[in-house]
Amino acid sequence: MLKLIRARRKNGEKGQALVEFTFLIPIFLLLLFAIIDFGMGFYSWISVTNGAREGARLGVVLATEQQIKDQVYLAVSLPNESTKMTVTVTNAQGQPGESVVVKVDYDYDLITPLAGIVSFVSGNTLGPTLTFSSTADMRLE
Repeated sequence: MLKLIRARRKNGEKGQALVEFTFLIPIFLLLLFAIIDFGMGFYSWISVTNGAREGARLGVVLATEQQIKDQVYLAVSLPNESTKMTVTVTNAQGQPGESVVVKVDYDYDLITPLAGIVSFVSGNTLGPTLTFSSTADMRLE
């Protein structure tokens, strides 16, 4: 009798796993790509911060503005940085005791549709592009 009940239960649940899988796979994939997107964005933010610091460090030894910008582009190893990155140098080759300021802005494109989901859930607008900005300020020697 127990075998008959088990056989009936198995016959009625043939497509259950497939239906559960189709409900869960989009959520799983969105979560997976959001984690990847966060990691790539964090790497970009760290690279931009490091690039600004490297540029300011070079500016301390009285380098020209173009040399500082070249150093920032060299230090930041991100895809398409020349089109997505803006470098602003203030007070290059100034007087000793003053500060040289290097500001780097980088436009990071999200690879997941998180912008649409965040705006749908919370009502806040988040564009498909985030701007990472870093400023380094060091005193001229």
